[in-house]
Amino acid sequence: MQQIRSRKIETGESFPFEFTICTLVTNSAEYQEMLQSFVNMGFDEETCEFIYIDNSTANTFEAYAGLNRFLREAKGKYIILCHQDILLNQHGRTHLLGKIQDIEKVDPEWAVLGNAGGLNVKHRGLHLTNQSGKEWHEPNLPLRAQTLDENFIVARKSANLSLSADLQGFHFYGADICLVADVLGYTCYVIDFKLIHKSDGNDDERFYRLKKQFIKKYRRSFRSRFISTTITRFYISGNKLLNIIGNTDLILFFARQYYKIFKPKEKYHSKSKL
Repeated sequence: MQQIRSRKIETGESFPFEFTICTLVTNSAEYQEMLQSFVNMGFDEETCEFIYIDNSTANTFEAYAGLNRFLREAKGKYIILCHQDILLNQHGRTHLLGKIQDIEKVDPEWAVLGNAGGLNVKHRGLHLTNQSGKEWHEPNLPLRAQTLDENFIVARKSANLSLSADLQGFHFYGADICLVADVLGYTCYVIDFKLIHKSDGNDDERFYRLKKQFIKKYRRSFRSRFISTTITRFYISGNKLLNIIGNTDLILFFARQYYKIFKPKEKYHSKSKL
């Protein structure tokens, strides 16, 4: 009998690099300036890999597809997704590793870190210097975040995150990756990692168009629904009362009749719209 070679998975994970720094590039000179600032602050080529997508002449990848490619290709233990228009000037590799270790102690289920983000409908956490020279200093860090700003994001490779396949563009992917992390059971934080971001943001017409698409996508993703497995059926909802009502025998019976009449198997062909 032929001996089949197989590989045993060990409990510990190893990574060729400590960090992978990923950037969508439209201006090579600005990107080189960013790279040099990373090297100057301790992100050397022995412990870090630098990968980029060249969008300087055409959009090879928009942000969602491009960052998904980064997340797949990265070989670092920690993946930095950052804009080309940032400069490290205060904090570097050693400082970032320290902040990661601090988070690990209090919350080993973290997946994404950043220097700015939304905490809830009222509060934000901002910890950077922007183009106009305004320095944002958040004294209460780290802070649990709902979303993170796209200028600088650190994702843990072992969390196996990805961005939505049904969104495109260059806005809201910081919110998207945090929502994906939350669904997977992970957490996100704003941390103390200050840098210069040579921008004050860009809420143009494309921003608001993608905002509508983003809301529509997650309205569908987070919808209440009946679930069927091969051996059981149940109802899920973010509303506790609806969860109780939807999982009663009577409601499940009427739901089955509805799907029997209005959603036959033929409607689940790949070209059918459910």
